[in-house]
Amino acid sequence: MKITCIGGGPANLYFAILMKLQDPSHELTVHERDPAGSTYGWGVTYWSPLLDRLRAHDPESADGLRAHSVRWSDGTAHVRGRTTVHHGDEGFGIGRHRLLDLLADRAAGLGVKISYEDEIPAGGPFPEADLLVAGDGVHSAVRTLHREHYGSTLTHGRNRYIWLGTTKVFDSFTFAFVETDHGWIWCYGYAYDTDRSTCVVECAPETWAGLGLDRANEADGRAVLEKLFADVLDGHPLMGRAQPDGSAQWLTFRTLTNHTWHHGNTVLLGDAAHTTHYSIGAGTTLALEDACALAESLRAYGAEEDSAALGAALSAYERRRQSELLHVQSAARHSAQWYENLTRYIDLPPERMFALLGQRHSPLLPYVPPQLYYHLDRAAGQVEALRRLKRWLGPRLARTVHTARAPR
Repeated sequence: MKITCIGGGPANLYFAILMKLQDPSHELTVHERDPAGSTYGWGVTYWSPLLDRLRAHDPESADGLRAHSVRWSDGTAHVRGRTTVHHGDEGFGIGRHRLLDLLADRAAGLGVKISYEDEIPAGGPFPEADLLVAGDGVHSAVRTLHREHYGSTLTHGRNRYIWLGTTKVFDSFTFAFVETDHGWIWCYGYAYDTDRSTCVVECAPETWAGLGLDRANEADGRAVLEKLFADVLDGHPLMGRAQPDGSAQWLTFRTLTNHTWHHGNTVLLGDAAHTTHYSIGAGTTLALEDACALAESLRAYGAEEDSAALGAALSAYERRRQSELLHVQSAARHSAQWYENLTRYIDLPPERMFALLGQRHSPLLPYVPPQLYYHLDRAAGQVEALRRLKRWLGPRLARTVHTARAPR
């Protein structure tokens, strides 16, 4: 097959690797508009199940990823001068720049052509290919060209957030909640290298405006945040976005869904197809899983040898991934809402607040008084019948409330 990939992110690079491993005769080109070695963002997170899945597809990529990642197993929360630690699952962080370098080197070594500083015009024409893979992000030009066909829906969250870096190396996944005269502001911090961490700061729009962050330039805004989070940063500075201009912007999270993921011989991958709120740390994992699923579907339906089978393969990929994402998207939606309703939980004793932070994906939590939910959850950990009731009741209650609130 002749395959053209638009966008040089993790999803397209890993998909190209998998297709070359399936058949070295495939002709694969990845078009990336930015120069080699340039990327946005700081570090990304993933968990051990992803390593297991990647190792099953390409041990070399998986081993390179693991070797260049930092690891943690604890979560730490700082609130009202108290620190609470939770021992949880093993997590990993890796710099986005390093991840892309690893995947690009592996792809190039297998014969994939990566064309940097090569922006495909938004309106086309696109390079001729048997398969066109749009992995060009949430603002995908390829998808936008046929927006109505894909049935794209983009919704914005309520809270404001900014993605920063710091030389403070967190030894656990760290949360810090700070009360100000204008409301609460909080950060999530995690290491991704031996000398760097990501630090995402979030707050309600009223707090953002009250602190003057809506009017401050980027440097002055960082100075405000460094003062607010001085204790958790231990005097280390915050750094702007990892781009040549060093800038960072306050954003609202954009949740993207699409009714269908393919059109003719074009298919969506990664953030071009879907996004999930950053608070569940799954964006890169889901993009790589998309790549695995698409490569598997093409092979299963024989699309490599039979062009007539391509449509069936793309439809099967779409059905599989949309089904697999239902639970993740629900968890992301409830996680975002937990933070948007922080005042509902912040006055609990810190250890209970942190326990419910860990339960923020639950569809039941928003509809049960927090103290009651905490005790119910502890009891459910010991009584199987309560665990089953909790799993059964949560989705049904959420659907009932959603239906009652839906416009008529």
